[in-house]
Amino acid sequence: MLAKYRALPESIRQYLLVTGNYWAFTLTDGALRMLVVLHFYDLGYTPLAIAMLFLFYEIFGVITNLVGGWLGARLGLNRTMNIGLGLQIAALSMLLLPTAMLTVPWVMAAQALSGIAKDLNKMSAKSAIKTLVPKDAEGTLYRWVAMLTGSKNALKGAGFFLGGVLLTVAGFTGAIAIMAAALLVVWLCSLVNLKADLGKAKSKPKFTQIFSKSDKVNILSAARLFLFAARDVWFVIALPVFLASQLKWDHSSVGAFLALWVIAYGMVQSIAPSLTARKSVPDGRVATLWAGLLALVTAILTLAIYTSWVAPQVALIVGLLVFGAVFAVNSSLHSYLIVSYAGDDGVSLDIGFYYMANAMGRLIGTILSGWVYQVAGLGACLAISTTFLLLTWLISFKLPRK
Repeated sequence: MLAKYRALPESIRQYLLVTGNYWAFTLTDGALRMLVVLHFYDLGYTPLAIAMLFLFYEIFGVITNLVGGWLGARLGLNRTMNIGLGLQIAALSMLLLPTAMLTVPWVMAAQALSGIAKDLNKMSAKSAIKTLVPKDAEGTLYRWVAMLTGSKNALKGAGFFLGGVLLTVAGFTGAIAIMAAALLVVWLCSLVNLKADLGKAKSKPKFTQIFSKSDKVNILSAARLFLFAARDVWFVIALPVFLASQLKWDHSSVGAFLALWVIAYGMVQSIAPSLTARKSVPDGRVATLWAGLLALVTAILTLAIYTSWVAPQVALIVGLLVFGAVFAVNSSLHSYLIVSYAGDDGVSLDIGFYYMANAMGRLIGTILSGWVYQVAGLGACLAISTTFLLLTWLISFKLPRK
């Protein structure tokens, strides 16, 4: 196996290293989220209190993507990826304290560190692909980005299962220790093997260059912000609470259903090129078409919930599956377009700015999900989601055609 790996071209070996790092990180990230949710629920925390544990995770994601792209261009993507892995090990280590010492501020601080680590790792992985694919191979670029993005979400869903299993088998502290040890091995391998100058800009960019000067990057970033706000405004808090409180699903059923949804979502992302790039690589016109389709699907689901012309349980399950499939294609299209649009020198600057908008959308969606659901219910969350998707659709008309 090792001999076959060494016989591969350098670009393929580096892609496999980047992907392996990203997979290992994503698996622990999904498992950590499930561990925290289940453990603190067992301790008697309310759902809203548990959600607040992840507030800094999302806030620091916004900051990290903005600054991380600049760091990647100055230091090299190998360093930002390895820093991300190291910070995740540190975040896990913070949770090895006895349960009595795991106060809310301490856990929020650990989650903040994990949020920084996650977005450094993701930005580095997405940016690295741009540097490893030849400039004239857009089809290959799309397939590699789709595979990386899709596999990440499938593994995040698998991480939900892993977190639950580890909690049952080893307890909270044991589960954290196992994940930290495994990630330490990955980190040491990465330090030795990942190429030193990956993605490093020829001239060191100034800090003022963290904001993109590319119109197409700015337009795509705005579309991405509303796209992910539209997902999280009903998916993050409102949906699981609705399933548990209104449809009377138990917690294991809610967790299993959402984990399977994330895995299926990732699988659709991986095959997006076969759905959208049969004759040529996609452009702004294709992104606009799929954004409009997603807005239509969400509008129909909103009407079904408000009018009750279909049983809520049926409407949600069917609607969520269709929404997930169409959203996955939208997400994969956007992930390819940003890598394609990003400048060749200091690629992480543009990609970091774009994922800052992504993190901002998640933050807005998460906050609105809890507040709007508490005030007006799931139907209102879906109505806001539809509005955000209409904005995504309108913004996408400004994206370049070819």
